[in-house]
Formats: sequence, structure tokens, C-alpha cells
Amino acid sequence: RRRRRADQFIAEVAALAEGDLVVHNDHGIGRYDGLVTLEIGGAPHDCLRLIYQGGDKLFLPVENLDLLSRYGSADGAAPLDKLGGLGWQARKAKVKKRIREIAAELIDIAARRALRQAEHLQPPAGLYEEFAARFAYEETDDQDAAIEAVLDDLASGRPMDRLICGDVGFGKTEVALRAAFVVASAGRQVAILAPTTLLVRQHYQVMRERFAGLPLRIEQLSRFVTAKDATRIRNELAAGDIDIVVGTHALLSRKVAFKNLGLVVVDEEQHFGVAHKERLKQLRAEVHVLTMTATPIPRTLQMALGGLKELSIIATPPVDRLAVRAFVLPADPVVLREAILREHYRGGQTFYVCPRIEDQPKLTEQLRKLVPEVRIAVANGRLPAKQLEEVMAAFYDHKVDLLVTTNIIESGLDIPTANTLIVHRADRFGLSQLYQLRGRIGRGKVRGYAYFTLPPQRTLREAAERRLHVIQSLDELGAGFQLASHDLDIRGAGNLLGEEQSGHVREVGFELYNHLLEEAVRLARQEGPEPEAGDWSPQITIDAAALIPDSYIEDLDLRLQMYRRLAALETPEDIEAFAAELIDRFGPVPEPTEQLLQLVGIKQLCRKAGVGKVEAGPKGVLLAFHNNTFARPERLVGFIAENGDHMRLRSDHRLVISGETRTPAERLKRVRGLMQELVQLVA
Repeated sequence: RRRRRADQFIAEVAALAEGDLVVHNDHGIGRYDGLVTLEIGGAPHDCLRLIYQGGDKLFLPVENLDLLSRYGSADGAAPLDKLGGLGWQARKAKVKKRIREIAAELIDIAARRALRQAEHLQPPAGLYEEFAARFAYEETDDQDAAIEAVLDDLASGRPMDRLICGDVGFGKTEVALRAAFVVASAGRQVAILAPTTLLVRQHYQVMRERFAGLPLRIEQLSRFVTAKDATRIRNELAAGDIDIVVGTHALLSRKVAFKNLGLVVVDEEQHFGVAHKERLKQLRAEVHVLTMTATPIPRTLQMALGGLKELSIIATPPVDRLAVRAFVLPADPVVLREAILREHYRGGQTFYVCPRIEDQPKLTEQLRKLVPEVRIAVANGRLPAKQLEEVMAAFYDHKVDLLVTTNIIESGLDIPTANTLIVHRADRFGLSQLYQLRGRIGRGKVRGYAYFTLPPQRTLREAAERRLHVIQSLDELGAGFQLASHDLDIRGAGNLLGEEQSGHVREVGFELYNHLLEEAVRLARQEGPEPEAGDWSPQITIDAAALIPDSYIEDLDLRLQMYRRLAALETPEDIEAFAAELIDRFGPVPEPTEQLLQLVGIKQLCRKAGVGKVEAGPKGVLLAFHNNTFARPERLVGFIAENGDHMRLRSDHRLVISGETRTPAERLKRVRGLMQELVQLVA
């Protein structure tokens, strides 16, 4: 079974579809119009066709895909730029300036935090291994990597601020449990925040089981706890008698004080508002913070991708997990009865989610008539705490077959026997809500079925239609990160330090905005060169067939993903690993693809040598240097003098190298050798 690495997963999120708005680094916003094969210098070459203002076309060679990014904005519409116009460069420069100001401010915040000291926390030898062995499942590769990263953060001596982005049911809770064990074993307190009382109850029970027999006190603080017990728990937290507390946002109340808080875990962070997060900031001066979500809100995702939060992605599904089948359809009693009874007769349970509490009694009555064979119960947030707990306990114990509920079940609930979900009036839910609801089923080894029902003969609003189209199309495992990307497209990313939703992202598109932010962050941290120095891509023209034939990879989307990843490779080792993956997945690499890999290698050398343009034909090679400059001109002069019989520098600063080559393969080899020599001159 192939496992996707998390960094590949981010690249695949950005896969292009025909008609998408895209941003070219040099030419601005255009519309992607498909992949075409052109004859360049007598050899076939795959190019992306981009449409600009006035119908102008730009053909971008696939090895230069790194110059392209998805636009992805709040409304998905933007005026196309004019090819060769000055408007784009002016707009980009203005955004770049503002981003640098934002980055400086963010770095200042991050730097102040980085300067703070935190205790070096190490897992207790022997005990930690015993605790890890209690995990009933086999850890996935990504889960292992996330656990390792969290343990490194805790041992670093600096306060952790890490986002774990993993799909529903992919094992984020286990990462939090390991972190909680390490911190609590060191004598520090752990606070685990969850958005709903039901999720708090579930986490509390899981922790009681996992920490059984260990000298650690665990309590919960939510409306399931009586006022008398809540007061006692708050007093014991302040005295340091409780090691781990699981609670709703009641934990963020001013009444709650900790004696020696060491770790705050925020589960399903998208449910906590700005005020809650401000309170968290006050709590977390020197404490470690671990944030977990399947669908990060756009601003959190942007901060993680921009390098301002550490990010771990759990993209590997657990063994034997099956993707949930999703259907969007008008409400039909025949289909609903069949779905509920099919689940009932295979020994499972069904969630029936209704958006409004007021509609539940009528809906429950209809269901009792429709499926009299099953036991039905009702749950919602207005039920008294004791009654809600009894209903959920009955559902956990399989004394109820069908639970009519509101979206209080959307966060983190894990009931392996519930594998059918019916959502009433699905058009009234947000995209991440629908996705989270779908994540409540199919968590064991049984196939889950989700039915998103709509009122018959009703026209939907455009945004609702887009949401339902997305939720139906994201049918593979591990699509939560991709959904967050769609959420960026539908809602916009927001400014990191402001409150407006579209910010500067509308000007240049989300991906490029984020790329510019990363560069600005690097610059502010003094970790890299001025962005302009690396903000270009060499143009290489060699009459060699350079493409991935459709006979080798038939699926167009997959071929585009491969092109995209190929354009982003940075070292010869990356190219070797990519070639090995191609052989492993698709068989021996055909000659045109081999030549494409060589072209990418030459492009890497060009960037190192500062060569902006290469043209190679049967009678010689013509080189142009980027910005007509060479890093070590005195060495270049000596190099030309040594090879004066077949090399000369023209008055327009073009380097001409004469000499015949018979085949494209010979030309590629010659250009590669020449670039390696120029790189040595620069070194």
C-alpha cells in the first residue's frame, strides 16, 4: 500500500483544474485553459495554456510550473491581467511592501516568544514506552512523525506552538495524549480544551482508560459537572492537586487559575473565537501549546504555511480504513428508509442531523412512522445535562439505533458502530461542518454512507451549491487539508493582523501571497537572500522531447500533479528520488520523461550559475546571464580565454559556444557539462 508523504500532500492540494484562475509570477492573473503539446524546435513539449485579458495566450513549459500558483480568493473571480502590462508588477510591489511590514510585526511577536524559556521536558524512560504500548492500534508514518516533532518541541527549552492538521479519525488525539503524559509526568499541569460537552466527556473517558494505574489525577470541567464539583475542581487546579483537566471554554474563564500550567491542547481549534484565543495568548506566555484540527480556519492555515506556527500533517489513513461514500440528493422517504434499515440490519447505528432544534419533534415523528423497526432517541444542546448524558450513554451502549441530533455531534465523537449519516437541510451547514459531520462515521473497518438531503424543488444559493459540490467531490481519505484549501477559496484567507476577510490576498492570489509572506518572514529572520535574488526562472530551449507521455501516466490530473512536483524539485537528490518514485509507481521511465528530468537538473544548475536563458541547437549553444551579470566576472573572462577557439562573449553580453552535436541527448549532455563548469566558477 503506497503512503503519501505530507509534503507531497501539500503539493497535491494545489492541483489545477481547467478554468481555474492562476497567477504567473511575471505576468499576473490569467485563466488556466488546459495542457497542450507544442512542437518546440522540432520536438514535442508539454505546455500549460493560459488565457489573459483580450484573449491573449501564454504557453508555459511544464518545467517552469514553479512560476505559477492558484489564485484562490474569496469570490473566485478577478479581472484578468494584460500580457506585457505594467499594472501587475506595480500591484505586486505594493503588496510585497505591506507584507514585509506584516512579517516584521509577526516576527517580532514570534521572536519575543522564542526568547522565552520553557522547561526542558523529556519522556520518562521506561514509563513512556509502557504508556505508548497501551495504544491499541499501529501508528502510521505521519502519526509517528508528528509525535516525534512534539517530543522534540517539548525538549527544546522553548515554548511549543504547533498545529497538528490531520483528517477526522487519523489519530490526532494520540499525539495529544503522548504530549500530556510527558508534561504531566514532569509535574506540570495539562489543560485540554474541546468545543463541546460531548467531546469533553469522550476525551475524559479515553484519558481515564489510558492513564489508569498511573499516579495522575484527571478531571473534567463542563456542564456535565455539578456547580459544587466545578468549584472543587477550580480550587484543586489552583492548588496544583489536579494534573490533567479536560474542559470546554469554561476552562478559559477568569475564575480558573492554574498553579503550574505546562501544556494547553486546543482540539478542533476552528470552534474557538477571537476572544477565546486572546485569553489563550495570556495563558501561554511560557506554556507549550498544541493545536489540533481536521479543517484549520484560513488564518491558522495561513500562519502555519507561512512558517509562523510549526505544522505537522497526518495524511496517512489508518490501516483498513475505507473512504465514506457521500450522496447529495433531494429528501426521499424511500431512500431514507432503505439507508436506515440497511445500517440497522448490518448491526450498525445511524445519525440523523437536523440544523434546528425546533424542527426535531416533527422530524422525529415522521421517522417513527417511516422506520418503526428501529429505536429512536433525540439529542440537542438544550437538553438538561443529565438527560443528554443518559441519551449519549444509551447510544454508546447500542440501546438506540437512530439518534436525531443537531450538529453538537460534529466535533471529534468516535462511535465505531455508527456508520450511516443523514443530514437534513444540508444547505444550511458550512463546509467544514459538513466535513466534520461526515467524519463521525466510517471510523472503523466498515464502509460509511453519508446522505446530504435537500428540500425537493428548491433553488439553492450559489455558495451552498459550491459547498455541496465540494463535499461530494472530496471522497478520498485524508481530504481535510484539501477542504481547508477550498475553504480559503470560498471564504478568503483574512489578514494575519487585521480583521477583514480578503486582505491583500485578493490582489495577488492566496498561494503567491503566502509565498511572498514566507520570503518576507525569512528575510525578517535573516535566514535567506533578498527575495528578488531567487525570484526568477531560467528559460531553456533545447530541441529534445521533454514531457510525461499520456501513455505513461494516463490520468491528466495526476500528470499535472507530477509536473507540479517536478517543477518544485531543488536538488539532484530530489530528482533521483522523484525518478525512483516514477519507476516504482508507473514502470520504467520513457525517454521523453528522462529528458524532462535532465532539463529540470539543468534548470537547477542555471539558477546556481546565474544563467537566465539557454538556447541549444545542432551547431552550438547561446547563453544569456540573469540581469546581464555574473557573480565572478574575472573567472568568467579566464574561462572564455582558455576556450577561445570555440567560445566568445558578444557585445550584448550573450555567451556563444560553437560546436556540432548530432542528437538531442548529446545537446542535453553538453549543456549540462557547460552549466556544471559555470557553477564551479561561481563557487
